[in-house]
Amino acid sequence: MSNLNIAFPEKTEEERKKIAKDFYRLFCDTLVESIKLLSLSTEGVKKKFTGDATPINDIMANGKSLQIMAMHNFNWEIVNHNVAMQMRYPFLGVYGPLSNKIFEKMFHNIRSRYGTILIPAPKFKVEFRQWIDKHYILALVADQNPPRKEVGYWFPFFSKETPFIKGPEAGARLQDTSVVFGHFFPLKRGHYSFTWKLITEDPRSLPEGELTRMFKDYCEECIRLYPANYLWTHKRWKHSR
Repeated sequence: MSNLNIAFPEKTEEERKKIAKDFYRLFCDTLVESIKLLSLSTEGVKKKFTGDATPINDIMANGKSLQIMAMHNFNWEIVNHNVAMQMRYPFLGVYGPLSNKIFEKMFHNIRSRYGTILIPAPKFKVEFRQWIDKHYILALVADQNPPRKEVGYWFPFFSKETPFIKGPEAGARLQDTSVVFGHFFPLKRGHYSFTWKLITEDPRSLPEGELTRMFKDYCEECIRLYPANYLWTHKRWKHSR
């Protein structure tokens, strides 16, 4: 509710409570649906998804790798499965490992079922080295807080300034990748869609911080469109100036 107060000060308390209730429903659905993915058939996985990510493959014809910058939307597990099935290039996903070893193994199996190559965030610098000179598609949840507020790009996000991690932009510039912003959301209960747009094929041509600012604006636009479809339990505004 604290996050919702920051994001939507213009809404009434009842409106914010409605968003929170809808959020918890999506959150719980995602947990249950994720477990179901252990046994759901490939056809069943496809039926839960509407969206065409195959044109992303065509962008790769420019000879560059590609980076997808997404946010904490629902249901990331179902979208990961379906997008991975549509990619013709190695599909890399960076994730935060779970502390419980049993659940970590289970979710690793779920997420890699259709070919997603998982890279744990704490080991990214080491494990990504093998892909530097190869053709790949890298999917990042890019709305994370930086580990320290001193190492982020600061922007007004809704009604409060907050830092965004520099890594996604720095990686795109360093590797000279094309950049796509992605948004996934529920069409109805248990059925999800994925939309995306090409932002640049030349990230080095943008001023430093501009790509991150554009992504911040994109996040805010998508969240305003589907207010409950964001991980509001994520401490997005934990850093202050």
